[in-house]
Amino acid sequence: METRSLKYFLAIADAGSVTRAADLLGVAQPALSQALTRMEKEWGVKLFERSRRGAALTPAGLAIVDDIRLSVARIDAASLRARAIGADRAGRLTIGFASAALFDVLPRTIGLLREAVPGVELVLREMSNAEQVNALEKGEIDLGLLHTPVAVNGRMKEKLIAREKLLAVLPDSFPRNGDAPVFLRDLAAHGFVWFPQDQLPVIRAGILSAFRQAGCEIGTVQNANRSLTVLACVAAGCGISLLPRSVRTLQFSGVRLCEIADGDALPRFELSAIWPARARPTLADRFAELIRPYAPE
Repeated sequence: METRSLKYFLAIADAGSVTRAADLLGVAQPALSQALTRMEKEWGVKLFERSRRGAALTPAGLAIVDDIRLSVARIDAASLRARAIGADRAGRLTIGFASAALFDVLPRTIGLLREAVPGVELVLREMSNAEQVNALEKGEIDLGLLHTPVAVNGRMKEKLIAREKLLAVLPDSFPRNGDAPVFLRDLAAHGFVWFPQDQLPVIRAGILSAFRQAGCEIGTVQNANRSLTVLACVAAGCGISLLPRSVRTLQFSGVRLCEIADGDALPRFELSAIWPARARPTLADRFAELIRPYAPE
């Protein structure tokens, strides 16, 4: 099966019509129809129900469309990688990373990699968890530094880097008794500044569960998709937040970090490296090998 035929299939599925797909692809409609017919004949199954209104996926087509989309993305990524190697640019490593990786692991490991592989070309992309998962599955990044647990399709390797306790992030105006730890019930009244629901759903659920165990509820008053944005929102008085202990490395005006007296039920904030498992060693393997797990105090 040619990659071109798979792309034709996806174009028809997305356009909902052979005619519209042909226009978008810039190919003749008969050629597109013939390619689809050959594909259905080769697979022995009808993929589209065609009518005057267009072309709709059959149950068989619906069952495979996501698999085909993922396969085409990976083939395209492999083609780009092969061309890069042919152009003597094999020393390129694209890393996606969550904000928490900036506090320790990313700068330290980049330094070690540059010593071990002089001349390596690094492409760094700060991304949310959801964006990294999507990019890993499509082959758009070679390695992700993201928060686990998380599900990534495909054969992947994973290395746990840190498993941190959460600290309370408070605005300067928050009522405090010196440096004494705060209680979850004290935080609940101020509202929660946190990452969007689709980014860290497991950690979010664990946090809300801990508040319920403490006999209180906390509502989200502001979504923020990066740690620095969370800090800015807290400094602006939008609410309070919870971030990993490594955030102490930042000096951010308008916020204070505080231990949580009854925080044992809170989930740990994991940071892991995830990268594709390849038949031969890759730069991603080398980078992951150089990562030193840490346990922030």
